[in-house]
Amino acid sequence: MELTGIESTVALVTGAAQGIGAAVAGVLASAGAHVAAVDRNAEALATVVTKLEADGGSARGYCVDVCDSEAVDALVRRVEDELGPIGILVNAAGVLYTGRVVELSDRQWSETFSVNAGGVFHMSRAVARRMIRRRRGTIVTVASNAAGVPRTEMAAYAASKAASAQFTRCLGLELSGYGIRCNIVSPGSTDTPMLRAMLGEGTDPRQAVEGSPAAYRVGIPLRKLAQPRDVAEAVAYLVSDQAGHVTMHDLYVDGGAALHV
Repeated sequence: MELTGIESTVALVTGAAQGIGAAVAGVLASAGAHVAAVDRNAEALATVVTKLEADGGSARGYCVDVCDSEAVDALVRRVEDELGPIGILVNAAGVLYTGRVVELSDRQWSETFSVNAGGVFHMSRAVARRMIRRRRGTIVTVASNAAGVPRTEMAAYAASKAASAQFTRCLGLELSGYGIRCNIVSPGSTDTPMLRAMLGEGTDPRQAVEGSPAAYRVGIPLRKLAQPRDVAEAVAYLVSDQAGHVTMHDLYVDGGAALHV
């Protein structure tokens, strides 16, 4: 199925310097979008943008911290001044701290929510204000299957992703009268730098496929890790015309790991 409605659209993608965010930027650029790639890691972001351009895509990098609401507002103004109206927003920026609740620091909890929930709020609010005036647009938040399934040593991450998912559903309800769609993509274990950092150096990421009874964690029924592009393709579908009657939906891309909760 060929996706339509993406070509020539300005797509702002946060967390674009690596992992799922970089994959989303690549898939949307290959579909003809003008990608505004956003991240706070300037060096890694420049590498991604250079590759997108070398592959024939239209992309420009913007180094911004999504936790800073004033910087986000200024960014959105700048992107629209330089590239045109934002028609697609993908919230893919995220951080992960692992550890048992009794061992988590205030800083770890606060930063997790500042990026994973606060960043989604700041960016969505800034873009939605402009989409409302145009009565069109689509927003996708990359959450996690951990938002719906309890995970040991992932309380801050899971709670922040649950907050971002429910926020996006509420936003979708508020914006539906303007023809603006808001959806969620919830990945499971995906072969990204974040997963490798969580598992630890020297650990085979495919261990996530087997699960861990001691941690009350089932494996992945499809017997494979997701690749970042698997998640990016789901995002591309939700922002396309082919999903024109889909809003407030949470699409799990986890190989069945959540057992369809």
